[in-house]
Amino acid sequence: MVLKRSSKKTLITKHRKHAKDTGSSQVQLAILNERIVELTKHLKKNKKDESSRRGLLKIVAERRAHQKYLAAKKK
Repeated sequence: MVLKRSSKKTLITKHRKHAKDTGSSQVQLAILNERIVELTKHLKKNKKDESSRRGLLKIVAERRAHQKYLAAKKK
């Protein structure tokens, strides 16, 4: 599932560090969280959609990697 451009823009403006920040870990985490929420809603309706379930697991793993990076960076 792909996020709408407007919702992605609002997430970026909300979590960015400076005016041109579009790829920092905080921004990427916010986008990944939103994608996870959307995919979870989709999978509750479509229980047999295994390809989306696999995509969700990949996104969750990617989010976990970003969270580990941020936790290590704070120390």
